[in-house]
Amino acid sequence: MKRFLGSCLLSLMAICPAFAALQVGDTAPDFNTQASFGGKPVAFSLQESLKKGPVVVYFYPTAYGKGCSVQAHTFAINKEKFDAAGATIVGVSLDDINRLNDFSADPKYIAGKFLVAADEKGQIANAYGLSVDETTKGRKDIRGVQVDHGSIARTTFIIGTDGKIAATISDLKPAENVEKSLEHLQQLVTAAHTAK
Repeated sequence: MKRFLGSCLLSLMAICPAFAALQVGDTAPDFNTQASFGGKPVAFSLQESLKKGPVVVYFYPTAYGKGCSVQAHTFAINKEKFDAAGATIVGVSLDDINRLNDFSADPKYIAGKFLVAADEKGQIANAYGLSVDETTKGRKDIRGVQVDHGSIARTTFIIGTDGKIAATISDLKPAENVEKSLEHLQQLVTAAHTAK
């Protein structure tokens, strides 16, 4: 019986793709997508952004989500510290570009300080080893507007200019996620200067 259950479990694992977030040292999957900056649609390319410096790619459940709004605001008020490290910040969610245009321009949250990118089909999240939770579809955001998509777990990747993941941050409260992201980014920059 134990053998039977064990073989069933192994078969199930082979059928269902296992999602595990990418880890330190993994190559960050390149992606190009539509993003919003200050309420206007723009094209975003990870590869192009890495030519300028490290990139902080943070996945979040939805624009105008309770924790997501705190996280976005915390990134926005700390933007100068990320700039000092030469980093680009890009938030990624399953939201469409219209919802992101509103969120990116909203003076209470992002206020046009960084990009938020659309991953409507969850392909970017999947490439980073993150799954989409469809059970959250239909929830309401902090404005009382129904959210018509699932969600991605709050996970941040710090990507070095070599295209490798320097840190993966998850399982933290929204503001702590930002603080830890900045800490890892500053360590990455310090290590790069020391290596020269």
